[in-house]
Amino acid sequence: MSNICKEQICYETYKETADWLLSKISHRPKVAIICGSGLGMLADALTNPKIFKYADVPNFPQSTVKGHAGQLVFGDLNGKTCVCMQGRFHMFEGYPLTKVTFPVRVFRLMGVEVMIVTNAAGSVADGYNTGDIMIIKDHINMPGLIGLHPLIGPNDERFGTRFPSMSDAYDKSLGKLALEISKELKCSNYIKEGVYCMVGGPNFETIAEARLLHILGVDAVGMSTVPEVIVAKHCGLHVFGLSLITNKVTREYDSNEVVNHDAVLSISKMRAEMIQSLVMELVARMKVNNDY
Repeated sequence: MSNICKEQICYETYKETADWLLSKISHRPKVAIICGSGLGMLADALTNPKIFKYADVPNFPQSTVKGHAGQLVFGDLNGKTCVCMQGRFHMFEGYPLTKVTFPVRVFRLMGVEVMIVTNAAGSVADGYNTGDIMIIKDHINMPGLIGLHPLIGPNDERFGTRFPSMSDAYDKSLGKLALEISKELKCSNYIKEGVYCMVGGPNFETIAEARLLHILGVDAVGMSTVPEVIVAKHCGLHVFGLSLITNKVTREYDSNEVVNHDAVLSISKMRAEMIQSLVMELVARMKVNNDY
């Protein structure tokens, strides 16, 4: 059996997990929020929460990275029923991309219509500062360009078409709404809009790699998000993405700057309240129940 076939997950497995969760909760989530490194506080805003450790959910992978609590939180947020992932899965943890993206299809089978993704990222663009928040308008799937892609293998038409378009992966109306909200919250001076690039990790980028990404037009770089977005778009979800800029990626050989994961978590904590306010207001105003 080929490695591709070994990594496939059948429809019945997704449905088993979705049905198990639905049998345990009264919530029927319309919005899913995937929390990046150090950004799990978004789940703390949910009222009437119901929490499941990933280890207790059938077929779910486990988070192994610091800053990822590893639990699902169901609850209400500003009038919308939501599910939050406090911790995501990464390719560098050794998971195939079908496992990395496993929760997205489970959420779709549970009735989710909108997915919000957040991540911690390094800035490649000139003019970005640590602590900036970038609304993702597009992405570059670096692993996908060499064949590491979550949609490789047989396509299940019950989820989506064989060749999905990604030119509109990020919902423009949600991006526009987020920009309007940032002005109202008086934080627009550190809100950006740009292109996110996923690299495999777990090492941070070399200077030569950073220079290449800059040439390609990348604004921020990280090790996640893109696979989930691709699968969400494939199965018809509306997607909104945010990157918290936690470090500047150096492009100069004489620089003494060295990034580390603890510093990333520190910056995440600094901006936690503002990101929470922005996402809460966005959820309050977004449309659900297929009224896009």
